Formats: sequence, structure tokens, C-alpha cells
Amino acid sequence: MTDEMKNGLIDQMNAEFYSSYLYLAIGNWFRDQDLDGFGSWMEAQAAEEYEHAMKLYHHLHERGVTPRLAAIPEPPSSWDSVLAAVEAVLEHERYITGRIHELADLALSNHDHASRLLLDWYVNEQVEEEATASDIVRKVRMLADTSHGLFMLDRELAGRGAPAAE
Repeated sequence: MTDEMKNGLIDQMNAEFYSSYLYLAIGNWFRDQDLDGFGSWMEAQAAEEYEHAMKLYHHLHERGVTPRLAAIPEPPSSWDSVLAAVEAVLEHERYITGRIHELADLALSNHDHASRLLLDWYVNEQVEEEATASDIVRKVRMLADTSHGLFMLDRELAGRGAPAAE
């Protein structure tokens, strides 16, 4: 594995840890707005992002690389509206997609087939992540400021649920 590939994967691992932290912060804000369903959705997303980071962590170890754990920057703690918060999620997913695509290109140019196969999984995962966030943004926009609609969407998102604490 080239140093460029190794460093790219380590940076992405740390970006995934930040994603988890960001989604916990957004979930916190939703819960403060009495939108526990939105909060549960974000907590589930935070757990998923942590798993994404660990997938990279294990890949690096399997390849003989000790990952460097970076400090996690403090995420924002409030948003102007529910729409602004879900748009922040979509924007962040698009940012992560761009990073994954750059890493996939790097793996191809470096003929790093093991990393390319791993990154193929992330490319597919990002399609799903963006589609989900985009769907929720569309629904929130459609609801405009109707509290009944927001209540129903909150209940729908509660069904996605966060993993149970052990």
C-alpha cells in the first residue's frame, strides 16, 4: 500500500468518526426540539458512521498499517430549523461521497485492488446514504411549516430507531 493510499484511508477513517460525532450533535438538537424520531434517526446514523470508520480501521490493520487516530473536531450544536438540519445531513453525505470517490480513484491508479474492493462497498453505501437524506429533505420541504406533517414524519423516523444501548 502506498503512503498516499494509507494516509487517504486513515483520513477517511477519521472523517467517518467525525460523521458519527456530527450526527450525534444533530440528534441532540432534534431531541431538544422534541423531535425524538428525528433524534433516533440521527443516532442510528451515528452508529452506522462509527461502523464505517471501524471497517476502515480493520482494513488498515489487516494490511499491516496502524491507523492514526486524530482529534475529532467539535461539530455545530444548533441549526436554524429542521430543514437546515436535514440539509446539513445531505450536504455532509455529499461531501463524504466526494471523498470516497477520490479514494476509489486513488486505489485504481495505485492498483490497490484490496482497497478498491473495500471502497466499492463505500461507493454503494453512499448512494443509499444520499438517497435517504435527500428523501427526508424533500419530505421536510414538502411539509413546509405544518406541525401535523412534521409530527407524522417524526413518528416515521422513530421507526428507523437507534440501536439499543447495552
